[in-house]
Amino acid sequence: MFEDALDAFVAAEGDTLLTDVSERNTCGRLSIYLERQMQAEKIVGYYADIEYNRKQEGQVKTIINDNLEVVQITSDLIVHTRGERPPPDDNLIAVEAKKSYRPEQEKNADRARLQAMTRIPYDGVWPWNGSHPEHVCGYAVGIFVEIDAAQRQLRLQYFKKGVLTKQKVKEF
Repeated sequence: MFEDALDAFVAAEGDTLLTDVSERNTCGRLSIYLERQMQAEKIVGYYADIEYNRKQEGQVKTIINDNLEVVQITSDLIVHTRGERPPPDDNLIAVEAKKSYRPEQEKNADRARLQAMTRIPYDGVWPWNGSHPEHVCGYAVGIFVEIDAAQRQLRLQYFKKGVLTKQKVKEF
């Protein structure tokens, strides 16, 4: 679903990636194509939200980082039910986008966020007893999108269960 939406976005609006438009704009426009793709595939009850930073009862979204510290997050783009379904069906896709010329530490921070968001809950850190966990986790897939306008490439990295599982390059 994600790659079909990304392909449609690039076909219709890929030239904007060459203008150094903000990552926020890119994710905002991509969210439209994700929602269209979900409709086409009859995936109902999910939203493609940019810069979404809330969880149940209006609390700020947090993750547990590798140092077991609680960190507030605002994801570039997520596909989720806004807490309307219980885990594990609530969170589908988390996307972090970064331009290729940004510092490597920023890219690594985004990758670490995706690793944390795709981890499955476990006792002692993310209790999961059929209700929503205290910290965000359990996304089916996390996707890091590196935008390289000079090379006309989107470099994709896919994370599942906290682990990098696939890498791919798309030309535009």
